Amino acid sequence: QVQLVESGGGLVQPGGSLRPPCEASGFAFSGFVMRWYRQAPGKERELVSHISTTGTSTNYADSVKGRFTISRDNRKNTLYLQMNDLKPEDTAVYYCTRPTGNYWGKGTLVTVSS
Repeated sequence: QVQLVESGGGLVQPGGSLRPPCEASGFAFSGFVMRWYRQAPGKERELVSHISTTGTSTNYADSVKGRFTISRDNRKNTLYLQMNDLKPEDTAVYYCTRPTGNYWGKGTLVTVSS
């Protein structure tokens, strides 16, 4: 069955960086578009970034553009989100998703605080 497992969240100071991975299994990862969403406390889920099957096409929410980079390693069946210059407003649970079939991981919590 399709499984998406995020890891690599944690507490980081403002201005810091994190690169949570999402390990995919149970499907042909290289054949599917992937996305990262996030949900901050008390707010609706927000689409953070989108990546094509080959990784050559990406897009980002305005709130993270220039700071976050989505990537994928199709040999390792892994999706990444490089997050730089983190701000307190980036605090959220980050979810890896496969839009086709609406599959979601359980999420990883990122807390940005001094």
